[in-house]
Amino acid sequence: MRTMLMITPILGAENCASMLTKQLAMEVEIATNRRDGLAKLRRKEYSIVVIDGAIVDADPEAAEALWKYAGFAVPMQFNFAISGTARLVREVRAVLDRREQEKTVAMRAATMAVENELRDVVTGLVLHSQLALTEPEIPAALSARLKTVAALAGALREKLGSEAPNAANASGAR
Repeated sequence: MRTMLMITPILGAENCASMLTKQLAMEVEIATNRRDGLAKLRRKEYSIVVIDGAIVDADPEAAEALWKYAGFAVPMQFNFAISGTARLVREVRAVLDRREQEKTVAMRAATMAVENELRDVVTGLVLHSQLALTEPEIPAALSARLKTVAALAGALREKLGSEAPNAANASGAR
């Protein structure tokens, strides 16, 4: 479950947290000051940390410490004095949606990088096994193993959707 830490001294923070819990289906914890917020950040990982703009304005260095300890949580500054819970819900939802999109893009990029790396390795296996099969006087047992390696690499290449050279043509003469 996603969790949120709300750092604000405002009265009614509990009502705001209750509303956020209902509308965003997330656990919301409250810290009433910087020290309490730091203690909670040291004990637990949060999805998002919302810090009251009044705390940031009053002590920017203390706010920096809060951002530092936020870890992987999305940091968000919000002015509780002039904005209501409905706006906070919209902004938190937008921030979390944006984070999910960023994670999706990062996962796709990582997947593509791994697939490209695997394609390169598989292409190398196919090509080297094909070259080894062209050597004169290869023992029959070794030739059979090289054909198996070429076939397995070719099958893996097909699963990866690679444009690598065709392994099936590797062992035509042997």
